[in-house]
This record gives sequence, structure tokens and C-alpha cells, in this order.
Amino acid sequence: MIYTFITIIVVIASILLVAVVLIQNSKGGGLASNFQAQNNIMGVEKTTDFVEKATWFLVSVVVLLSIASAAFLPREESVAKSQMTEQVESLTAPSSDSEAAE
Repeated sequence: MIYTFITIIVVIASILLVAVVLIQNSKGGGLASNFQAQNNIMGVEKTTDFVEKATWFLVSVVVLLSIASAAFLPREESVAKSQMTEQVESLTAPSSDSEAAE
């Protein structure tokens, strides 16, 4: 339950992170150059600071929740041996046939 919730939050934060990165003003202009009329309301510098802080916040949310999700990873109740381990044990265990031949 918690693992699913954390996974959903990580996906939402990742989508928002993609959107924020696309809005940023890069050397090539980026999508932020299309929103210059809106930048005049808050000021270009304040908008750039907000977008940069949002980027770092979303990156930290994705990283921290990804690490935290490992703690809530669903685990199986019973520990089953792998097939390879079972085969190795069956080969190394002394069989009754080899003892009877001696």
C-alpha cells in the first residue's frame, strides 16, 4: 500500500520535473522565451529563480522517495530456495545409490 503510494508520487514528481525542465530558459531560448509576456508580471529574474528552485525541489523529492521506496518494497512471506541452489544441493548430497554400490 505504502509502496504503491510512493511510486505514484514519484511518477507525478517526475512528470512535473520534465515540465519544469522544458520551461527553463536555456542557451537556445527554451520554452521560456515564449512566455515573455507573463514574465513581465513577476519579473524575469524572479521567474528564473522560481523555476530553478522548483527543479531542485522536484529532483530531491524523486531521489529521496526512490530511496525510501526500497524500505517499503513488498517482500515474500516465505523464503524459497532458488532452483539453482536446490540443484547444487541435490548433486552434492550423498545418494543412497552410491552408498549401495560400495
